[in-house]
Amino acid sequence: MAHYAELDVNNVVIRVIPGVDESMDGEAIYQAETSNVWKRTSYNTLHGVHTQGGTPFRKNYAGIGYTYDAQRDAFIPPKIHASWVFDEDKCIWNPPFPQPTDAHYEWDESIVNWKKISI
Repeated sequence: MAHYAELDVNNVVIRVIPGVDESMDGEAIYQAETSNVWKRTSYNTLHGVHTQGGTPFRKNYAGIGYTYDAQRDAFIPPKIHASWVFDEDKCIWNPPFPQPTDAHYEWDESIVNWKKISI
């Protein structure tokens, strides 16, 4: 079963549904029903990798709030922190430097750094 993302006028995903099989033109079928643009998305694609060993499709599985970039033919998640940088290969946003692994950390945008937390 294929999944399809409905886009608003700014190419932002407003919903994702399971739909017609990939052998059918689901994008055209759903567009005719709603007049919005629809794009097929792969449940098994994350960060430009197909999790089941297949061919990755549109870089990431679409989610509400993601943007479809037609030039990259990719779904891109929202940028959650101003300091994060775009990874062109994976089409995701990353912190300016990796998260430390010696404890639990969360990103603190006010200091543009990882902050150690206790759990």
